[in-house]
Amino acid sequence: MSELVLRVSSVRRATPGSRIDRVALEGATFSYVSGQLAAIGPPDGSDRTPYSLASAPEETARDGYLEFLTKVDSGGRWGAHFPSLRRGALLAVKGPLGSFVFPERPAEQKFLFIAGGTGIAPLRSMIRHAVLAGIDGRIRLLYSARTPHAFPYLAELRGRVAEERFELTLTATREVGGRWRGERGRIDGTRLAELVDHPDTLCFVCGPAAMMHDVPLMLMGLGVAKPRIFVEEW
Repeated sequence: MSELVLRVSSVRRATPGSRIDRVALEGATFSYVSGQLAAIGPPDGSDRTPYSLASAPEETARDGYLEFLTKVDSGGRWGAHFPSLRRGALLAVKGPLGSFVFPERPAEQKFLFIAGGTGIAPLRSMIRHAVLAGIDGRIRLLYSARTPHAFPYLAELRGRVAEERFELTLTATREVGGRWRGERGRIDGTRLAELVDHPDTLCFVCGPAAMMHDVPLMLMGLGVAKPRIFVEEW
């Protein structure tokens, strides 16, 4: 594991409270597995904050960038006390880290990804990897956020619904307004039962602490064996 100092190539608004940040490798090498994370921070200090890689390894190899989904406060600051990221800024990237990864050759062909808010980042990496690597199987994503404006990557994910093997279910847990066409309420056993139609489903969960505690228990209650349930744990 090494630390690189890379340049931020773009910063995009994902939601009011998050940004999509890309950093250019510019010839450097950073090898990782979909689902892993890196510790990032300003290079002139020692503080580092762990963030999942939202890009897929195939995208990094093809286009030469790493992508992160970072939470920001009302002033655009992220991490404990880091200044806003700007295009052209330098960023220290240490990694890869973590064992929450998509298997290299999964025996299963039914995949269920369950995300809450910015927990979509490592799952986005896994889904893109599965598509780009030609992994056979059906992909379902159950994605929960507080409001319709709190879903990072929403436009991209909706665009993928046209792909025959990708299914997307959205649920907002708080105020939604009259134009919302997704589901409402928190993820529960009834909603999961609609998506788990076989005990051999391989499941990946990333989101708030309560979700990562409750959802695996619900999945096991539906007959999914614990070894088939992966939860992001740092």
